[in-house]
Amino acid sequence: MQKFILSCCSTADLSAEHFAARDIRYICFHYELDGVQYPDDLGQTIPFPEFYRRMAEGATTSTSQVNVDEYENYFRGFLAEGQDVLHLSLSSGISGSANSARIAAENLRREFPERKLYVVDSLAASSGYGLLMNTLADKRDEGMEIDDLYQWAEANKRRLHHWFFTTDLTYFVRGGRVSKLSGWVGTVLNICPLLNVNHEGRLIPRKKVRGKNQVIKAMVEQMENLAEGRTAYSGRCYLCHSACYEDARMVADLVEEKFPHLTGKPEINDIGTTIGSHTGPGTVALFFWGDERVD
Repeated sequence: MQKFILSCCSTADLSAEHFAARDIRYICFHYELDGVQYPDDLGQTIPFPEFYRRMAEGATTSTSQVNVDEYENYFRGFLAEGQDVLHLSLSSGISGSANSARIAAENLRREFPERKLYVVDSLAASSGYGLLMNTLADKRDEGMEIDDLYQWAEANKRRLHHWFFTTDLTYFVRGGRVSKLSGWVGTVLNICPLLNVNHEGRLIPRKKVRGKNQVIKAMVEQMENLAEGRTAYSGRCYLCHSACYEDARMVADLVEEKFPHLTGKPEINDIGTTIGSHTGPGTVALFFWGDERVD
């Protein structure tokens, strides 16, 4: 039996097979599609192509976070088996799930005083969150104990960079991240906004770039400017996309060209149903380790 459980939310947007291979446990968020609720179970109930097809055809979506009771039941199962737990939650800048997890943990510490239960606000989302979890799994497998891994996660989580662009502003307008006027103008002028996750874990628009090819170039330039070691970066690179694999492939090809020392090839994942309910189809994101995020 392993010494402790390494855990996250389904919003880390890796595949079920990836989580199983790395022995990372996860708890599912929830989403509604045309008024019917489903678990955000990594595309197992509704495959991602079907989900995004239905969105593109006008289906309505909404999401709900994991609540305190769900977290308590989830954590209790591990603690009752004599396992300690290190759980990283979706960024508090995007969701209240980190606070729910902390409340659940505080309640359970009274029930299981002999066990360790750490909760970390990842300040991360989607496959950037997944890249953070994969790195923690590496360190666990190298022998790092739970207390040191908790400290490492808190000290290093802001070094994980997230850069996004979208070719469809519909859902960013609907979510209030882009105004209706800016969305209309952006669509007419073929504007693709470049966004990132800041040091508070919030999604922030950074640049308005005209045309997909130019926004791809601008996004990879951010990696050149911020990655650990710059173009000598030798860590992992993850990408994810919402029903636009070819766009993600274009980013991955440019990353491979600019960063010849990567550990493996860029890994491309799907944006899951929770994050995708807010981005809609047409979003690509790039994730890498670099300088600490300070704004």
